[in-house]
Amino acid sequence: MLKSLSRAVGTAVRLSTVTTSTARAVPLSRPTLCAPSPATSRPFTRSLWLMSNNNGASSGYRPKLFSSRVLRPSSVSCGCGALHTEGDKAFGEFLSDEIKEERKIQKTKSLPKMSGGWTLETNGAEVKLVRSVSGEKIMVTFNPDIVSAPNFVVEVTKQEAAKHSLVFDCHFPEDEIGHGEGEEESDIFAIREVSFQPEGDSDWKETSYTLNTDSLDWALYDHFMDFLADRGVDNAFADDLRELSTAMEHQEYIKFLEDLGSFVHCK
Repeated sequence: MLKSLSRAVGTAVRLSTVTTSTARAVPLSRPTLCAPSPATSRPFTRSLWLMSNNNGASSGYRPKLFSSRVLRPSSVSCGCGALHTEGDKAFGEFLSDEIKEERKIQKTKSLPKMSGGWTLETNGAEVKLVRSVSGEKIMVTFNPDIVSAPNFVVEVTKQEAAKHSLVFDCHFPEDEIGHGEGEEESDIFAIREVSFQPEGDSDWKETSYTLNTDSLDWALYDHFMDFLADRGVDNAFADDLRELSTAMEHQEYIKFLEDLGSFVHCK
């Protein structure tokens, strides 16, 4: 029995010696920059990875030793590659409802007609009404306004004197302007400024003299208003202009909402 006990103790001592020598064989210094040869390299890093991953290499998962958590908005998959969040989804649903409501209150999809033989031209948000009368070209330019009372510019060009146009800067005042004492009819639009501008120029020249009507003699002002009325720019025209402007603004608003919805949904 003593022999058996001695053998057991000896065996334990030998195993302890082998384990200690093996542990000392593991290098504790920094790894060399040179690539180790296949005969001496050991997959130490891979062993750590295998130990940290229960599924082993078959799962294809490689955990990072250092990772930072980045908070990002909840996204929705889309083939376009752009960012789409839950907020975008709610935004799109709101726009769809808004478009439906706006279409309900839209009187008609077709624009109202202007009486007097005016031709409608549009360039984005800019609208032009053009007519010709006895060798003269009358052009009214405006931008649709949600309050249905847009400022507008009237250009009168004579074919024989096409170098310059007589230009009227007009607007809808808050209070209608009367013609004078004893006259019931009031003007629903007013002339703010009058000037000569080069024909065909989209921008007014600051060097051109501009006549402001704030302190203008009423007789001269009335002649200006009659001059416009003779060319089809009168109260009836102004009423039609406001109706057209309101319809066009609403139409453009709905189109903007549709384009915005397509942009948010990436369509």
